[in-house]
Formats: sequence, C-alpha cells, structure tokens
Amino acid sequence: MAIRKIRIIGDEILEHKSKPVKEMTPRIKTLIEDMLDTMYEAQGVGLAAPQVGILKQVVVIDVSPEGDSPVVLINPEILELKGEQTGQEGCLSVPGKAGIVTRANYAKVKALNEDMEEIIVEGEELFARALQHEIDHLSGILYVSKVEGELEDMSMEEE
Repeated sequence: MAIRKIRIIGDEILEHKSKPVKEMTPRIKTLIEDMLDTMYEAQGVGLAAPQVGILKQVVVIDVSPEGDSPVVLINPEILELKGEQTGQEGCLSVPGKAGIVTRANYAKVKALNEDMEEIIVEGEELFARALQHEIDHLSGILYVSKVEGELEDMSMEEE
C-alpha cells in the first residue's frame, strides 16, 4: 500500500496514550497494511500505530528471519509476564541508537486480530521483547526510559 513517515523521538504523539479500536473499518485495514509495509521497508521487527502518527491501539510484529510471519494485534493487553532477559534494544523511532533493556523473557497477550476476533499470543525471547516494546508505545512509553546506562550509537552493520 504505502510507506508512512515514522515519527522520531521528540514528536509529542509518541508520548500520548492510544485509543482502542472499536470496529474494523477500511481506514484501519489500510493503516495495518501501511504499517506492515513501513515496518518491512525500515527493516524493523515491530511497529505501533503512534509511530506513524495514529493514536490507535494497533501493533504489527514480525520477528521471523524471512519476514513472512506478521502478527497483527488490535487493542493488545498483556496477561502474563515471566522470567527475565537483558539485551540490546532499538526502535525505529530512535534511529541509530540502541540500549540495554531488561524485560520479561515470556509474554502472553490478549488482543483482537484483523477480523476483530479475540486471540491469545504467547512468545519468548525476541518475540516477547517485541510484544512488550510495541505495547509500551500504545501507552506513550519509549524504550529509552527503560535503558540501563546510556544509549549507544549503532554501527551500520548492526542496524
């Protein structure tokens, strides 16, 4: 569909809470398609609607190496977090930077899919990290607030 402009840290929209999606509309369908296109174009593993300037509770994630297993979550809610992982994290809204963040190693999330049917998604490691990171965006939380130590510049090979 279309590549949307990714909002960068400092843009106020990234600090606001998103509103629930009440029904699937053509605009929401287009938003989801555009978010997937934008995420893949930017070589990210996740994208939340506020990152493209829309304060709606919509998240797309694809942590598969081939980038062919997208997960769409509407109105996601974390049900359970277990364990702990500490690792480097980046964000399309904080380009060229990364930081060490500790998150749960397992996440269980309830959401609606593109057909507005309730689904339960569970993930470990990178997928769990992505779930928590993207759902944080819906509350206006950027990962930089959770970084242990300083943000570091990422080299081109790491991006």
